[in-house]
Amino acid sequence: MRLVFAGTPAVALPALEAIAASEHELLAVVTRPDAPAGRGRQLVRSEVGAWADERGIEVLTPDRPRDPVFQERLRELAPDCAPVVAYGALVPRSALDIPKHGWVNLHFSLLPAWRGAAPVQHAIWHGDEVTGASVFQLEEGLDTGPVFGTFTETIKPSDTSGDLLERLAQHGAGLLVSVLDAIGSGQARALAQPAEGVSLAPKITVDDAHVRWDEPAFAVDRRIRATTPAPGAWSEFRLERVKLGPVTIVPDGPKLRPGDLLVEKKRVLVGTATDPVALGEVRAAGKKPMAAADWARGTRVTSEETFS
Repeated sequence: MRLVFAGTPAVALPALEAIAASEHELLAVVTRPDAPAGRGRQLVRSEVGAWADERGIEVLTPDRPRDPVFQERLRELAPDCAPVVAYGALVPRSALDIPKHGWVNLHFSLLPAWRGAAPVQHAIWHGDEVTGASVFQLEEGLDTGPVFGTFTETIKPSDTSGDLLERLAQHGAGLLVSVLDAIGSGQARALAQPAEGVSLAPKITVDDAHVRWDEPAFAVDRRIRATTPAPGAWSEFRLERVKLGPVTIVPDGPKLRPGDLLVEKKRVLVGTATDPVALGEVRAAGKKPMAAADWARGTRVTSEETFS
């Protein structure tokens, strides 16, 4: 089939590369417009756009998919289907109807669970033991379309959202190509999503990543893993933000009030509503990440100090 791929961040690249290596013809990619990044706020191409640039593939960057100029170019390209992975914009009906077989989305949850922008983060945050990915027909509703295929993935106790998303992206690439193969051969069958089991996964904010030390240790652990690497878990120390990597729960550890620090020779403990947790990596403002014990020594942390 003739395909136009829509995606933006690096997590979309495994699927894009799998499509490029398949028997389908990749005509162009659609991605979000160049965005300012870094201290200089220079405009930077998305990972999908940069990948296409390097290979001489046409890149379309509409401000919104309802842009008439974009839609006219899509009609000129005349794709049979538009596979989507983490594009980052809602596609209106006028654009959905252009490809012969519509737009087909790889979503990183077992729909109808965790519809929305951050399914992997919410699965970890809420303590799910199993997740997966779904390939479905894109509709105007939020991840509501009929599903062509799925696979499941166990969430490991140590998984960050970055770890889990990487595995889902790799495995999902093969699922997406197999669905496209089936659509092209006329053998694809999509099933309507069940009405039960719907949950929503809105975008994770910087405030969501602020660690609440008055929560139980398991909730602190989940919040930190869910927001690693982005937007990055954080707490305040001496009135400045410090970024925190995943922690380790210390069952039956010393009794500490929420947020209280206990500096030991080889570890730094922080109190929660239940058991304390041992800090992993800590990154102070303007500094590189370092082991918590090294951070405590360099900062001369005392056991009377707290995180908030």
